[in-house]
Amino acid sequence: METLVGYEKELNAHVKKERAAVVLAGKTGELLYDKGIELVLFRNHLLDITVSEILNLHEYAGKVVNRPIDIFTTSELAEEIYRMDLVPSKLDIGKLASEWLSEQESYDSKHAFLADKLNNYKTSEAGSIEPRDVVLYGFGRIGRLAARELIKQAGKGQQLRLRAIVTRGNEDKDIIKRASLLRNDSVHGAFKGSVVEDLENKSIIINGQIVQMISANAPEDIDYTAYGIDNALIIDNTGVFTNREALSRHLKAKGASKVLLTAPGKEIPNVVYGINQDQLDIENENIFSAASCTTNAISPVLKVINDQLGIEKGHIETVHAYTNDQNLLDNMHKKPRRGRSAAINMVITSTGAGAAVTKVIPGLKDKLTANAVRVPTPNGSLAILSLNVSKETDADKVNALIKDAALNGDLVNQIYYSFDPELVSNDIIGNTCCSVFDSCATIVSNDGKNIVLYAWYDNEYGYTKQVIRLAKHVCKVRRKIYY
Repeated sequence: METLVGYEKELNAHVKKERAAVVLAGKTGELLYDKGIELVLFRNHLLDITVSEILNLHEYAGKVVNRPIDIFTTSELAEEIYRMDLVPSKLDIGKLASEWLSEQESYDSKHAFLADKLNNYKTSEAGSIEPRDVVLYGFGRIGRLAARELIKQAGKGQQLRLRAIVTRGNEDKDIIKRASLLRNDSVHGAFKGSVVEDLENKSIIINGQIVQMISANAPEDIDYTAYGIDNALIIDNTGVFTNREALSRHLKAKGASKVLLTAPGKEIPNVVYGINQDQLDIENENIFSAASCTTNAISPVLKVINDQLGIEKGHIETVHAYTNDQNLLDNMHKKPRRGRSAAINMVITSTGAGAAVTKVIPGLKDKLTANAVRVPTPNGSLAILSLNVSKETDADKVNALIKDAALNGDLVNQIYYSFDPELVSNDIIGNTCCSVFDSCATIVSNDGKNIVLYAWYDNEYGYTKQVIRLAKHVCKVRRKIYY
């Protein structure tokens, strides 16, 4: 009987948590669509996830910040935030909950606490954000994920609005096929939304947002203003144009004002958001590169280690998922080994990530070597960083440095701190951070001067999130953020 009573007590307690999670989920949606306020929990999205996922995020948050973050506190804070008049912003409800639990004795109520913490988020600053049109030039792996993310983040339209997608064909059969590829994805699953083909008007309606499908063979030939698009950011994810001269062709199109390349670029700024975006001359520069997925994965970790311990030299080996650049079966290829079947071989190949990092962190120039191995998995990659450091250290100290960076400062959106001893590549698919630090895998030599770090990354979605962050930055549609 006593066992049954304990069982019922635990179950009832969990049901109460689920009810509170439903409240939090509801307020998260209302805040986004009614007020343009996005709630996250230690940078993890709370929109379009299940009640169980919300509760799991609370457990993770408690372990990371070393104190419980309960669902009742976060749901009550969300309700209070909804009653406030705040500008469109991005608020970390986990951070607010943690601070409330620590500081509640200093306030008469949750309202007084939030009024103090969010004093600079009042609606008097509303109207400072002018939404910008976005065009996706190309619709491959990154393009389709970018479309999903832009649509998901649209809210009330305060930031980026996806207005058009440019491909080499827009006949009815092309539009139907591309809509299907957006709707379904073998790696990332079905799109959680509505995708309707409007063949008569050569467009796709995604969650009520009309996206024009434009056919073009040359970027300069397009008149975007004919579709009501102006001052647009062109996100080029074709991989065809990679230098300033080629990318400048986009700026000759009517209605285009800036270009963002989703690959390493030549003669243009290469940016890893979170590290060097503030060094950009946004007013005078119109072409930018979001670097590569690998550069985005390793740069945040390298910056932390270099800033705190000093990197003398190192080698980076990436274990990378295969890409469309490789062959399904053995065939000709311009690069060595990449012609061999990607599905059944590990393939040694080159990577420019080591050199690219120096464009982001100049202090690492001539200190790093790098290589890559493509492996038979469709997504989810791993960077192994073997580094000689100036200051003696140990595994606990190294992990503490990365953990602090994942919670505080400029890299909270870039580094996800994992303490899961069973972590494998599939587990990081869909992670919003460009670098998933595997704390359980950290190795430090006996003399404390050589460290080996493991950083996982979703080479598609994690990278796409960085592209969108950079897009918001160069378009100056940055909301106030409480992190």
